[in-house]
Amino acid sequence: CYIVADRPATLAWLGNFGAVELHPWTSPTDAPDRPSYALIDIDPGPDTSWDDTLTLARLYRAALEHLGIDGCPKVSGQRGIQVWVPVAGCTFAETRAWVEKVSRTVGQVVPELVSWEWHKANRSGKARLDYTQNAVNRTLVAPYSVRAAPGAPVSMPLAWDELGPEI
Repeated sequence: CYIVADRPATLAWLGNFGAVELHPWTSPTDAPDRPSYALIDIDPGPDTSWDDTLTLARLYRAALEHLGIDGCPKVSGQRGIQVWVPVAGCTFAETRAWVEKVSRTVGQVVPELVSWEWHKANRSGKARLDYTQNAVNRTLVAPYSVRAAPGAPVSMPLAWDELGPEI
């Protein structure tokens, strides 16, 4: 069962139900196999500082600017930064391949910060640039979603300049 929050009353119902952490699909309900966004997910490891995470986000910003592509960054409400890139007419396989290519390029610039290992225990404390989020039924926390964590942090959209100066 999936909830489609397409009306204010549905959002009110979710709030009344106590649903604080929302994770939407990245595709429309009438075309679940066609993404509306390519997802860039910077997943910091335990040894990744906030400055390291910002460095990775700034490198993505530079890459997207170089490609002439707009992306919408946000903090995850935990330690990560995510960038949602609007797409149209693409498949999940295409968005995944594209995000992997951009991510591997970013990772080559600062290999000391990045691990490509899937399991956190094998990452040596480094960040993972997780392109695998680009798949049918995969989700990332929604903008303005409260996280179920101490202090109730919020996933919050940012302007690129809030991440600091360009690299």
